[in-house]
Amino acid sequence: PAGLSAAIRLKQLANEKGEELEVCLLEKGSEIGAHILSGAVFEPRALNELIPNWKELGAPLDTEVTEDQVFLFSGPDSARRMPNALVPKTLHNEGNYIVSLGNVCRWLGEQAEALEVNVFPGFPAAEIIYGENGAVEGVITGDMGRGLDTEEKDSFEPGMELRAKYTLFAEGCRGSLGKQLIEHYSLDADCDVQHYGLGIKELWQIDADKHQQGLVIHGAGWPLSESGASGGSFLYHAADNQVVVGLITDLNYDNPHMSPYEEFQRFKQHPEIKQSLEGGDRLSYGARAIAKGGLNSLPRMHFPGGLLLGCDAGTLNFSKIKGSHTAMKSGMIAAEQVFEALSEGEGGKDISAYAKAFENSWLYDELFRSRNFGPALHKYGTWLGGAFNFIDQNIFSGKLPLTLHDTKPDHEGMKLAEECQAISYPKPDGKITFDRLSSVFLSNTNHEEDQPCHLKLKDLEIPIVLNLAKYDAPEQRYCPAGVYEILQDDESGEPRLQINAQNCLHCKTCDIKDPTQNINWKTPEGTGGPNYPNM
Repeated sequence: PAGLSAAIRLKQLANEKGEELEVCLLEKGSEIGAHILSGAVFEPRALNELIPNWKELGAPLDTEVTEDQVFLFSGPDSARRMPNALVPKTLHNEGNYIVSLGNVCRWLGEQAEALEVNVFPGFPAAEIIYGENGAVEGVITGDMGRGLDTEEKDSFEPGMELRAKYTLFAEGCRGSLGKQLIEHYSLDADCDVQHYGLGIKELWQIDADKHQQGLVIHGAGWPLSESGASGGSFLYHAADNQVVVGLITDLNYDNPHMSPYEEFQRFKQHPEIKQSLEGGDRLSYGARAIAKGGLNSLPRMHFPGGLLLGCDAGTLNFSKIKGSHTAMKSGMIAAEQVFEALSEGEGGKDISAYAKAFENSWLYDELFRSRNFGPALHKYGTWLGGAFNFIDQNIFSGKLPLTLHDTKPDHEGMKLAEECQAISYPKPDGKITFDRLSSVFLSNTNHEEDQPCHLKLKDLEIPIVLNLAKYDAPEQRYCPAGVYEILQDDESGEPRLQINAQNCLHCKTCDIKDPTQNINWKTPEGTGGPNYPNM
């Protein structure tokens, strides 16, 4: 959403001024929207500004929210609905829409192409080009046709250099290049550490008599509370007798035995959720990390030659559980500042004016009002943190004269395995709950097997057995796609790590949660990864 909005706004400005401007957009998925995953309840505020006549142009915003319900789940069979008067205002969704964000992005891609934006799906931005003066000058797309041993195959095609006066990075949460830019330019020197959640989602077709189009249900508490973890759940009634159900697990959890995927399967067995899904058909599955640190964790977004946008920087408003409209607005502000810089001369400058334009926007105001929401839940837990957020949001409109901070990185929260309670998860029933591999199958994930592994171990000398002994190899459980397995070596009998990179959903959880910070996610060959339909 951020990159598409920036591209569209740039071309709008150029057309208004009658100027020639070439805008190129790279997408690592097989098509626009193939890798996009979100709940999603969509707030149209930014879209109203970007394309005011979106209804006439057929934007796929068809299901307006008709009712909000918020539940506190206290156990596997118990839940209490909160009175609307006690729900933080940010969780009210009047005027919002239940959408497939993938379809919204596909539609935005059509609008971009109609404005003659050059859209290149299947081309991941794999490397950053730095000029002699230290400014970003563009990117290099990934090589195609290298074997597992990195040697060139007969089908080899080298990556292309794309040089630009300005390069805008909008890769989504924990972008592989965004992470490098933050480190290279020390963009996070003056902010709190970023915090993350893992969102797991399924799309179901359910019985018509159980469907209530426009109903939005959010929840907190069980099952994550049993492990001392936090997060939230959702069930949205979309169009055509379909619902989307999901669980967001905060990635600061401390028990290495916990599996967010299995916690999601347990959640679906709660009577409040199961009553909707029972007798239905599961259509699709996916997972994606979420940057949820908010304003306190937002790095400097400008640097010589470019800007960092949307969830690549962390503009999601966690108090609303929404990031699409904020990402779009960040892209629109970026386009206006880039266009102004181009009108004044050559590219490659540090557009520091972006910071001021950002602070003068409704985006900054919205994130400022929500700055305490996540830290309150982390510091005080679901109940006390929720009470704090009710007072902060409903009584003080997010303007309490204090700012809470959470400065502990999520990966440092992991305790030693021996200090934590082991967890035995029930076997899937094949009706409501399912195993990981059948779920990955529904995501249409595919990678060319004979290619270099895109999940890199930074230090090969860190023994697998050490990670196994200290943390019981948590990568086996925090990965929602079964990418990581501990196997016994046939000859030595020693444990070894097997990386099934073909299963990777590009969620980035391993890059975030690994307690040794030894896993580095890089882009695989173009078009690889999930192909989400209607997600």
